[in-house]
Amino acid sequence: MTGARSPQELRRAIQGGLLSFPLTDFNASDTFDATSYRARLDWLGQYDVAALFPAAGAGEYFSLTDAEYRAVIAETVDWSQGRLPVVAAAGMGTRAAIEHARSAERMGVDGILLLPPYMTEAPQDGLIAHVAAVCDAVSVGVIVYNRGTCRLTPASVERLADRCPNLIGIKDGIGSIEWLLGMRSLVGDRLMFINGMPTAEVYAPAYRAMGAPTYSSAILNFLPRTAVTFHEAVMRGDTPTIDLIFNRFLHPYLALRNRQQGYAVSIVKAGASIVGRGAGPVRAPLSDLSEAEKAELSALIAAMGRQDPDSSRGRQPVAEVA
Repeated sequence: MTGARSPQELRRAIQGGLLSFPLTDFNASDTFDATSYRARLDWLGQYDVAALFPAAGAGEYFSLTDAEYRAVIAETVDWSQGRLPVVAAAGMGTRAAIEHARSAERMGVDGILLLPPYMTEAPQDGLIAHVAAVCDAVSVGVIVYNRGTCRLTPASVERLADRCPNLIGIKDGIGSIEWLLGMRSLVGDRLMFINGMPTAEVYAPAYRAMGAPTYSSAILNFLPRTAVTFHEAVMRGDTPTIDLIFNRFLHPYLALRNRQQGYAVSIVKAGASIVGRGAGPVRAPLSDLSEAEKAELSALIAAMGRQDPDSSRGRQPVAEVA
C-alpha cells in the first residue's frame, strides 16, 4: 500500500499551511493508548490544519518502540482515510530510518519527515548519503528536518535536490537566515521550506517574509483555536493580532518553556492535560513540569479564551483574548 498523494501532490497540500504534530498518548501503564490517541485526532481534526505528522518530535519518536511506532502510524492513517495528508517521522541511524520509512509507506502514509540521525555528528558527504538512502528507499515525498546532528549546508541541499526527485522540502530548525536564503537562492522553487523552530509561531512572520510560510505548531495540541487564529494573522500580515497573542501568551510561555532542557515537549503535554486532553506523562529522559509551573501555564492558557471549534474551522475572534 502506498500513500494517497504523490510527492508533488503532498507538497501542494501542505504549502503555506499549519502543520499538526499530535502528542502520543500513554496510559497509566506507560504504554501506547490507542483509544485516547484516536480521540485526540478526532479533536484536532475539527481545526483547520494542512497535515498530520504523527510520532514526530512532539509525539516523542525517540522513546517509542518499533511496535508502538507502527501502532501510532497505523491509527493515524486509519483515522485520516485520506482526508488529511499523513507524514510519518523516521530517524535514528540510516538503516533504522529506512526500516521505519518503508514500514510507514506500506501502511499508507503520504510522506516521511526524516529526523536528524542519532547522536553522532557527521560530515556533509555522510549526511547527503544518509538522506539520499532514505529517499531512495521509498516512493513517497520526503521532508528533511535540518536541525541538531543534521545541519545540511545550502550546497548540500542543492546536491540532494538534484539527486533525489522525491525530496520535497526542508524543515528548518536551525534559524540561520543566511543559510535559508542561500538554500532558496540555489534551489529556487524546487523545494519547499518549512519553519520548524521550537515554538515556531515566534519565528513565523520572519519566515513568511523569507518565502517560508508553512510551519509546525506544537501549541495546537492545547490551544488549537489560538494556533489557527495566529496562523491566519501571519498569513494576512495582521500585526496587531500577532502582537496581541505574542504578548499575552507566547512571550511568557517561552520563559516557562526555557527553564529546563526538554521542556519543549513537556510543556505541550502539560498544556494538553490542563485543557482536558491529557496524553499521560512524558517518558524519561524528559521530565514533567512541576506543579507550580503547571499552575503558571494554566493561567496563561485561561487568558487565551475558549478553544472549542466553531463553523469557521477553529478561528478565534480576537476580541476573546483582547
